[in-house]
Amino acid sequence: MFGPLGIWEILLILGIALLIFGPKKLPEIGRTLGRGIGEFRRATTDLKRSIEQEIDAEERAPKLPNPPALSEPAGSEPSIGSGGSGGSES
Repeated sequence: MFGPLGIWEILLILGIALLIFGPKKLPEIGRTLGRGIGEFRRATTDLKRSIEQEIDAEERAPKLPNPPALSEPAGSEPSIGSGGSGGSES
């Protein structure tokens, strides 16, 4: 029901909280805790929604072709560090 905590563990935690905070302060702490959990859930839902919208926008965006690989222009001399003998010099 509450994950790894059983009913006796939950009752023990509530009893200790009642002793520490008192009967007047405990409902206020519960409300504050509930509001915090609700705010956290809203924030995570908003974050999920914005991530999903970004993913959808990327999927719908037109795919651009990959740019051609950079290579030496035709008819140009080989670079100095190419390691070849060149063949034209005797």
